Amino acid sequence: MDKQEREDRRRAQREGVEALEASGALDELYAQIDAGQVEFDGKDGLIQQLIKAGLERGLRTELTEHVGYEQGAPEAGLHPNSRNGSFDKTVATSVGDVELAIPRDRNGTFTPRLVPTGSRRVGGLDDMIVSLYAGGMTVRDIEHHLVSTIGTDISRETISKITDEVADEVLAWQQRPLEAFYPVIYLDALVVKVRDGAHVRNKAAHIAVGVDMDGIKHVLGIWVQANEGAKFWAGVCAQLANRGIADVLIVCCDGLTGFPEAIEATWPQSMVQTCVVHLIRASMRFVAYGKRKAVAAALKPIYQAADETAALAALDEFEASDLGQKNPNTVRVFRDAWERFTPFLAFPPMLRRVIYTTNAIESLNYQLRKIIKNRGHFPSDDAVVKLLWLAICNIEDKRARERAKEQGLKGGSKRRAGSRLVEGQMTTNWNQALAQLALAYPDRINPYL
Repeated sequence: MDKQEREDRRRAQREGVEALEASGALDELYAQIDAGQVEFDGKDGLIQQLIKAGLERGLRTELTEHVGYEQGAPEAGLHPNSRNGSFDKTVATSVGDVELAIPRDRNGTFTPRLVPTGSRRVGGLDDMIVSLYAGGMTVRDIEHHLVSTIGTDISRETISKITDEVADEVLAWQQRPLEAFYPVIYLDALVVKVRDGAHVRNKAAHIAVGVDMDGIKHVLGIWVQANEGAKFWAGVCAQLANRGIADVLIVCCDGLTGFPEAIEATWPQSMVQTCVVHLIRASMRFVAYGKRKAVAAALKPIYQAADETAALAALDEFEASDLGQKNPNTVRVFRDAWERFTPFLAFPPMLRRVIYTTNAIESLNYQLRKIIKNRGHFPSDDAVVKLLWLAICNIEDKRARERAKEQGLKGGSKRRAGSRLVEGQMTTNWNQALAQLALAYPDRINPYL
């Protein structure tokens, strides 16, 4: 919502209140408020009473349409169906529990639409619960929050069922069509604990983010696995291809076993780039804490080299040095990953910054980690995907509002990317990087798209 829309809404609300005040409809209510006789919220507060009055009035109107006559009408006896009193029903709302008198008919054929039969929640409470869940609150936390804030007691089983109702949306998202071409795809993972029978195991929730021609990052999918392997990655790549991806220039990942082979089998022309930041972290794993700064500085000439030949010479020089002799594991990590480490060295500096690390999606992963850390473990893989999907929607909703606000204040142009299910950020220095990609892959990038 931009600045003009907010001003229009405020104006409409202000005019509505002024019209009510001018009619005198609020005079008695104001007098009761001044006398301290009215509470706005809480149990039996004004808001709950208004909801009760509005719902019951709507239900009575629905019954009138159903039986065909107004309440108390003299011709009531001429109609085949008639009113038959009411029954009490408690419904949960976003402001607390409300006691309703649900009208009924003699024939038992009346089915209310305003408060459907079997429904125990109205007024957006389900959306509130889903939003709290997506924000990182556990089912237990939500149960306590609803009781302590609005006085509504909803069981954990019901809350879990409410959040499970998004399962169809998650499935549709995981199967949605994708663009035919992505210049860059990043693949990174979050470690989650998932119950597997009687045990809790660590699994990796892999998140793929594709950068489109406009530089917008799209979350392409989420896959949960216990062990990396060629079969798993072949299935992931086949799914992405079946959803429409015909070509990818560069795939940046963290040395996943079997993944480069799956990429090459699916998109033979694609280049797989090992994340340099993850590679450096792995090479520093067994370095003594006091020597890490020196080793990190000594590694810079390797990954900042002008080309592969210079990088290999820098690695040989490091291996022959005292630091290299004392840290043979650092050298081994680079040599083992050499084939997947060096491709980015063939590109200019601006493009290197885009493709050398999966940290391009770290801002997303950082927020997702904050959400999943509240849970000891997940009951299933589907529960992991559900929460991450909801969290991604929640994160993107926030960013969509921020983008709309910026566009309203600064006159920014509208992006073609949708407002949901997209990580949303623009890749830094994308225009310069895309220009360099176009020079490197003239036959695969169409400048007119």
